[in-house]
Amino acid sequence: MKKKLLLFDIDGTLILTGGIAPKLMVESVYKIMGLPVRWTIEDFVGNTDRNIVMTLLNRCGISEALMTEKTEMVMDEYLQTLSEELKKDGVVTVLPGVKNLLEELAGDHRFSLGLLTGNVREGARIKLAVDNLISYFPVGAFGDDALNREDLPPVAIRRAEKYFGHFFDRQDVWIIGDSINDIKCARANGLKSLAVASGHTRDLELRNYKPTALFMDLNDSDKIIKLFYS
Repeated sequence: MKKKLLLFDIDGTLILTGGIAPKLMVESVYKIMGLPVRWTIEDFVGNTDRNIVMTLLNRCGISEALMTEKTEMVMDEYLQTLSEELKKDGVVTVLPGVKNLLEELAGDHRFSLGLLTGNVREGARIKLAVDNLISYFPVGAFGDDALNREDLPPVAIRRAEKYFGHFFDRQDVWIIGDSINDIKCARANGLKSLAVASGHTRDLELRNYKPTALFMDLNDSDKIIKLFYS
């Protein structure tokens, strides 16, 4: 029986953080640069952390020569404050159905789980510390692996094949996420996509980009698991 590789996004798909991550990233840019920076939530949704920081720094007028150094400084500041803030009670919310779905998938030999996220690896670890969600995902591709989200699937698949000792046909790989960029990322790599309207993007907008399937959330585990093997 062919195994399915399921690659999950984090923010808006597995958890919500009440918008604190974008706020902390913008504050980190201000702390390092001493300059306010304009931003919208669209700068963040479906993007990679490093690409977001570089976009914000560009708006501050940072030179190309200093971009790498300043990006690292902002990321260090951001991850430190993120770790502190997410330890507070009630900041992180696990979305409906997530824990149950992950439990069922982890116990089913037909599936292998991984992450595909714009968060850098350490940011993903910090965010998924809640309920030890990180334990479900032994592999993944992260925002420190590539600036462009569409470049992440080959990284995730390669790591999954090495870890699980199994070759995954592209038709057996799903990306599960809440943004248009998740759908586009899957399509660009010949993969299937399950869009969930549990984040910032409305279901009608997601539907316009024609994901393989669309759910409002991950609550109906029986239906979702059946979909993965349809």
